[in-house]
Amino acid sequence: DEYERRYSGAFPPQLRARLRDAARGMFVFGYDSYMEHAFPRDELDPLHCRGRGPDRRDPSNLNINDVLGNYSLTLIDALDTLAVMGNSSEFQKAVKLVIDTVSFDKDSTVQVFEATIRVLGSLLSAHIIITDTKQPFGDMTIKDYDNELLHLAHDLAVRLLPAFENTKTGIPYPRVNLKKGVPPDSHNETCTAGAGSLLVEFGILSRLLGDSTFEWVARRAVKALWSLRSNNTGLLGNVVNIQTGHWVGKQSGLGAGSDSFYEYLLKSYILFGEKEDLEMFNAAYQNIQNHLRRGREACNEGEGDPPLYVNVNMYTGQLMNTWIDSLQAFFPGLQVLIGDVEDAICLHAFYYAIWKRYGALPERYNWQLQAPDVPFYPLRPELVESTYLLYQATKNPFYLHVGMDILQSLEKYTKAKCGYATLHHVVEKTKEDRMESFFLSETCKYLYLLFDEENPVHKSGNKFMFTTEGHIVSVDGRFRNSLWEDILPAEEDSAHKTKPTELKAANFSSNCNRVPDERRYLLPLKSNYMRQIDRMVGLI
Repeated sequence: DEYERRYSGAFPPQLRARLRDAARGMFVFGYDSYMEHAFPRDELDPLHCRGRGPDRRDPSNLNINDVLGNYSLTLIDALDTLAVMGNSSEFQKAVKLVIDTVSFDKDSTVQVFEATIRVLGSLLSAHIIITDTKQPFGDMTIKDYDNELLHLAHDLAVRLLPAFENTKTGIPYPRVNLKKGVPPDSHNETCTAGAGSLLVEFGILSRLLGDSTFEWVARRAVKALWSLRSNNTGLLGNVVNIQTGHWVGKQSGLGAGSDSFYEYLLKSYILFGEKEDLEMFNAAYQNIQNHLRRGREACNEGEGDPPLYVNVNMYTGQLMNTWIDSLQAFFPGLQVLIGDVEDAICLHAFYYAIWKRYGALPERYNWQLQAPDVPFYPLRPELVESTYLLYQATKNPFYLHVGMDILQSLEKYTKAKCGYATLHHVVEKTKEDRMESFFLSETCKYLYLLFDEENPVHKSGNKFMFTTEGHIVSVDGRFRNSLWEDILPAEEDSAHKTKPTELKAANFSSNCNRVPDERRYLLPLKSNYMRQIDRMVGLI
């Protein structure tokens, strides 16, 4: 069988080491190019070898301005990747540069979500790495370090707080000016992921500072969104009015606008141990299985289409369109974290088939037309992230082959004169002059870790979790103790509260069931099912 020939059997350690070095080389080329041609600006233009910052001439250019705040974004976002790769000298140099040169006292209007996951999260991750008494990554300490990164993170978070004021629901405004607060012409509409995925970073900050403010506002936003779910399906929409609580976007899916909301319900529980986060996650996961999942019941047996999660109307559960977006490729990784490995295997295989067809993932793919709806690929990490997590759970060399495919495609189609470039069109392979900061903070990091079996992340005995921007955080007792009692009033009917459900996957018999050894060298998905998926995306 051609699938077994290509993917089964052992993966030679020399090849693995070569790919690990190639992933490191990819990061180094992107990072060095940014430092040489773009720093202190936010991003590297890899075709013209220059830096770019916010688009001051066109404030409505949100694609750029939401992310670029004139604060050396790419340098900050890459800090913990340097540590994970064991490069202590460059990590120390980069941290000092951030301390000496970065200020958030800027007349920049940025998206609260992007500033939180890319900047706040990275500062906190680097601070935790520097102050970790065990120093698992080698000596990442900074001489005379006086919590400067924590102070920077605190300063940024204080500048983001105005987004949570003057909103009738407690759901924050999407954007804030770092100097002046919420702009007077602000929209009252925000997306579920943007407003509901701040709890990990704000919670870590609160617990490091012993100041409940940040966690409190982030938690209030999550609970406000959760309370607006449909009575009928239990689903949430993707765009909401922060003053009225009215759903403007009624699409319920796992991609853009919704993705990290679900991710952070689970990751907040893993980090902070608050049972209500797990209860919300379990209920959300069950509703996703009930209303979004299509296809056969089991991944690896039975008849019917392969499992797929579609976009539906939040009130009726009716199909709204026939596309999925590339951000949804994170979901198999989340399923691994709750032990729903079998279902993760199937969904991952679908995204990998699309990657094989184009050498990249189009931003939106129409599964009915078997063609991209939105054809660009901005070097996103989600498929690599799921590949890495599935490899950790199954140790099946199939996922090393997938990683090799992804690495080779990136080298072949996205490498530019200095750095790596967004693909403007996945079919034509034309490039755009942009290297998003998540390429260094996530895509390169997950590829490197996939091939680096001996990495301290896997070997040090410490437990680690990745934020939605790929920043590494140790799962640590100190985050489980808050210095404050319950910071939000309990539900009215707390007397009738059900016992907290344990962490379990909705359609999985036993939690975190590792895939048995005899399946380790077989294909994770039977070859007839792989062929079926390849046919579905037009590969065959």
